Amino acid sequence: MSLSIVKLCVGVATIEELAAWQDDFAKMQKTRGEPPRIFHATLQTPKRQAELLEGGSLYWVIKGVIQVRQRLVAFEDGLKDDGSPCCHIVLDRTLVPVRPVPRRAFQGWRYLSGDDVPADLGVGARGDGAASIPPEMRRALIELGLI
Repeated sequence: MSLSIVKLCVGVATIEELAAWQDDFAKMQKTRGEPPRIFHATLQTPKRQAELLEGGSLYWVIKGVIQVRQRLVAFEDGLKDDGSPCCHIVLDRTLVPVRPVPRRAFQGWRYLSGDDVPADLGVGARGDGAASIPPEMRRALIELGLI
């Protein structure tokens, strides 16, 4: 099983908000003449990069629940907006909804072993197609603990 990362998605209330924020970020990069790509800047560089790049993902915790993942593409040295050094965790653009799992708040990111990753919605053994549920209904079902 591959190794992944779990991270809080601060300031975002839904998967759709995260998608819109990332789209806006890519458009801004394009207008500056940069190749559009999605990354998360973090102070701590993961030590287990090779394991993470063997099929790992970044799992986003939105409103106290792991809800979505993005495949890890690369790790690069970067700079934060204030010029301080950081690590850019480069992500695939595709957001994959996952079976919701409650997660308490924490700082930074944490490793997530392959045994602990939530299944993708609509791809599980039941083939329930939960990823196609409209966002408002999916949010209500998550709050009720039904998915």
